[in-house]
Amino acid sequence: MNFLKKISQLLARNTALVIILTAIVTFFIPDLFTWVKGDAQVLTLGIIMLSMGMTLGKKDYQILVQRPLDIFIGTVAQYTIMPFIAITIAKAFDLSTGLTLGLVLVGSCPGGVASNIMSFLCKGDVAFSVGMTTVSTIIAPVMTPLLLNYLVGETIAMDGWAMFKFMLLVTILPVALGSFFNMFCHKARWFKDVQATTPGVAVIAFACIVGGVVAVHGERFLESGLVILVCVAIHNFIGYILGFSAGRLFGMTTAKKRTLSIEVGVQNAGLATGLSAKFFPTSAESIIACAVACVWHSVSGSVLANVYQWWDKKQQLGNKAQMQLEQA
Repeated sequence: MNFLKKISQLLARNTALVIILTAIVTFFIPDLFTWVKGDAQVLTLGIIMLSMGMTLGKKDYQILVQRPLDIFIGTVAQYTIMPFIAITIAKAFDLSTGLTLGLVLVGSCPGGVASNIMSFLCKGDVAFSVGMTTVSTIIAPVMTPLLLNYLVGETIAMDGWAMFKFMLLVTILPVALGSFFNMFCHKARWFKDVQATTPGVAVIAFACIVGGVVAVHGERFLESGLVILVCVAIHNFIGYILGFSAGRLFGMTTAKKRTLSIEVGVQNAGLATGLSAKFFPTSAESIIACAVACVWHSVSGSVLANVYQWWDKKQQLGNKAQMQLEQA
């Protein structure tokens, strides 16, 4: 068990490297992760959310209920910053109609499971992250078509009930199950051992999800050209900065600011890719833009989570050195 704990810690510290290597290897050998689709993908997402749920106890939910303002601020930031930055970038780069549609669609989608994983790995506020993702997803059937119609003049019909059921199955149910174990078994030695391995499990499962996306859409990176990759990167980067700034503006804690930056910056680009393929099948550029964003957000978010981890370690070493100087 100690060996598994060390492996888990190693994976958590090097999340970005694991995700990047997975994406590169899968690009050249897509058959490795073609199995990550349908029920297998749902199960993998469920495992990730279960591992995060195991970190949430009664106090986390009590705090969440006591701070509806945080969820409101986060959700408003989610549905204002990213869609409007997307249309601004599209106009600035004079993107085609298809690429504009794809970029705005990504910006108009809710936060995804990936943002919960990243918040979990960088010691953000996981309860806040899950709460934001849940609320933004529940209202997505209204907000996403509304924003898309307003910004680019396109309308899409989204099955709100199907989305809610998917959210219930993949996010709420496994998180609730993990939290149940945490609240009733947190004193048990076996649970503490299992809990210590959950970061590594989350990283491996997350790598499988990214591998699945690259396996299906990897070739489209070559079709997209440098422009859409640059636009997706700028869009994503501005989301991180403005998300963190919004947290600072409202006096949030460091954990909340990190969570808000990730929740705003990392969109559910997988959902955007699916919506684009379903509702705009003739717009190949739109699908390409969404697919590029799906992989980019996963990689950059992992890098950001590792940067936050590195910063914490640096601060701890600095504080330790300061204490030693004072004692001397």
